[in-house]
Amino acid sequence: MRFVDEAEVLVEAGDGGNGAVGFRREKYIPMGGPDGGDGGDGGSVYLVAVENVNTLVDFRYHAVHRAKRGQNGMGRNCTGRKGDDCYVPVPLGTKVCDAETDEVIGDLTNIGQTLLVAQGGFHGLGNTRFKSSINRAPQKASKGSEGEHRRLNLELTLIADVGLLGMPNAGKSSLIRSVSSATPKVADYPFTTLHPNLGVVRVDDLRSFVIADIPGVIEGAAEGAGLGLQFLKHLSRTSLLLHVVDIEPYESAESPVEAARKIIHEVEKWSDDLANKPRWLVLNKIDRVLDEELNERCQAIVDALDWAAPVFKIAAVNGEGTRELMYAIMNFIEEQRRADSEQQG
Repeated sequence: MRFVDEAEVLVEAGDGGNGAVGFRREKYIPMGGPDGGDGGDGGSVYLVAVENVNTLVDFRYHAVHRAKRGQNGMGRNCTGRKGDDCYVPVPLGTKVCDAETDEVIGDLTNIGQTLLVAQGGFHGLGNTRFKSSINRAPQKASKGSEGEHRRLNLELTLIADVGLLGMPNAGKSSLIRSVSSATPKVADYPFTTLHPNLGVVRVDDLRSFVIADIPGVIEGAAEGAGLGLQFLKHLSRTSLLLHVVDIEPYESAESPVEAARKIIHEVEKWSDDLANKPRWLVLNKIDRVLDEELNERCQAIVDALDWAAPVFKIAAVNGEGTRELMYAIMNFIEEQRRADSEQQG
């Protein structure tokens, strides 16, 4: 299934049912009086975050969602049935905005979280409600109000602990395949990743985190070039970025240092918040370099970038060095979780 991270949807709540005009007519009760019941409230539309939906692609084919109208009131003071609510499943991480005003209505970040996006109409009142000491037989009833209609923009932002950042063909897809059960396409040419991929990394039975791979970022991405920039927002929720660098590029490719600098530049142009996130350097494809040259080459890259954050050397294709990297990430994330828990407490 192709990835769709933006969609427009029309939601229509149900109208409220009309109140009824009725009078009690029973044998031996000549002065029965009014008995018209109220209508039922219209159904509302809710969005609900679910676990088994991963994209917004369904909204391309089912762009209108309606709740049921409330039933009209009836005689004998019978109230109309409330219209059924409409619950629309969306992926975890969906942000909801009003398409006309750009108002952010809500952000669905927890499984089972619901968000009211269209309020159902209020029920009409039956003529029993209008009875008074001076009007014993009212002929009046009110209509139900209209349900709310809204056009929404849905935007999906993946929720992951760790994001992979790098040029096309740096080995990000190979890394996520190596350390998780995700199976993104891997090939010896750029842009094999055309949509984000999520993978769950389990370092122990009870210790795991989620890692996200996005399309490679190229020079000029901040102005719309390439594929990666439109997906950089998916890294905004992560706790840690891994900057993956190919230390043995093809002869026609640019040097690892220049490639890394271009990524850093594009990220800084796109978002200060993303640029200031913790970012580790992951030097990939060490299996292609002779052992006696490896340390010197890696150190030259670190020195040229003036990199102060942690540095890891791996070969994603065969898993060399990935175990140590994953355990270091797990420890970092657990420290972050503890810190967040202490702040909330």
